[in-house]
Amino acid sequence: MPSSPVPLSLTHARRIWLRAQRLDVRAPFSQRGELGGDEDGDDGANAVRRAVEHLGYVQIDTIQVIERCHHHILWSRIPDYRRADLHCAQTTDKTVFEYWTHALSYVPTRDMPFFLAEMKQHRASPRSGYRNVPPEDVRKIIRRVRDDGALSLRDIDDDIEQEKDHLWGSRKPSRRALQAAFYDGALTISERTGMLKRYELTARHFGWTQTPKVATPAQCTAYVLDRALRAQGLVSLDSVCHLDAPRKPAVRALIETRVRRGELLPVALEGEGGAPHWVSPADLAPLPDIDPGTTHVLSPFDPLIIQRKRLHRLFSYLHRFEAYVPRDRRVFGYFALPVLAGDQVVAAIDIKADRTRQRLQIQHWTWVGGGSAARHQAQIDEALHRFEDFQFRK
Repeated sequence: MPSSPVPLSLTHARRIWLRAQRLDVRAPFSQRGELGGDEDGDDGANAVRRAVEHLGYVQIDTIQVIERCHHHILWSRIPDYRRADLHCAQTTDKTVFEYWTHALSYVPTRDMPFFLAEMKQHRASPRSGYRNVPPEDVRKIIRRVRDDGALSLRDIDDDIEQEKDHLWGSRKPSRRALQAAFYDGALTISERTGMLKRYELTARHFGWTQTPKVATPAQCTAYVLDRALRAQGLVSLDSVCHLDAPRKPAVRALIETRVRRGELLPVALEGEGGAPHWVSPADLAPLPDIDPGTTHVLSPFDPLIIQRKRLHRLFSYLHRFEAYVPRDRRVFGYFALPVLAGDQVVAAIDIKADRTRQRLQIQHWTWVGGGSAARHQAQIDEALHRFEDFQFRK
């Protein structure tokens, strides 16, 4: 075991991360048997399962300037992806479900024990928006689902609206009760149509006769670290515990233990300063160059993009999400999408879907880093055509 960090160039660091994110190739989850795929088939729902299991989670978001981010993230790694594939994985195969990571996300059903621990914690100490939900309201909504079957908020028409007690809260008591029961684990989202969610008893949805065993705190810490190592390759304390600062002491202690065992190596990224990083020894092996023609139009909520400081450190590109920025202060545009060419972010393109004419409208185009029309225009145009096809694919 080295006594000092292993030097690592930014180029090598980027390739480790891109390989872990499966953005170094066009179709990592669509081909039979590749990357641990099923030998008995490579249908769309199985591709979704494999992608979500590898990435650990796929963020959900309500903005629909273009296709919603959960579909976009999956399409970036499954070029033949259809929206129905995710519906099948969630509702029919039940290989993914929804819960909170750093945001509401699709997560693998195989990881349920770790999320049961989060649900148990929520019952003991509810999230801020649900601390004042009366227990009788929660019991009432659970009884209704038990008796009448899965329901959505639209099925409830007897609410008396109340004042919000939280910025993102709801005036409908039934909605707050549904969401409280969801975070407690009594209810799960059994189906989603657009952004309309149907809630079902968790045990009934998954067909449980006995609740799976809840993971221990130590197991949860190991899970979070292993998930980051799988999906990020190269990790820092901030990248493992993204928007989860209370977990940092336990993760740091586990990293130190694995370093002593030789299971992780500290690395020194090229350039001065920055947080410490670690990598598994096997991931330090030389990686081939990424074909610059491998081009991805990414969601601003893609797991490669969402950790802005990490992205800036490794790619020298600081993404700006400007949907909530006044128009006169925007640089990239309302909903700019980063464009990855090879191992470089070369452009940010503000795009809007014209659903009437079934065309993409480019609102604003910004070349960044080493991006230029002479070097990248042809492959970006081809990527945009593929992206347009995905937007309006049935």
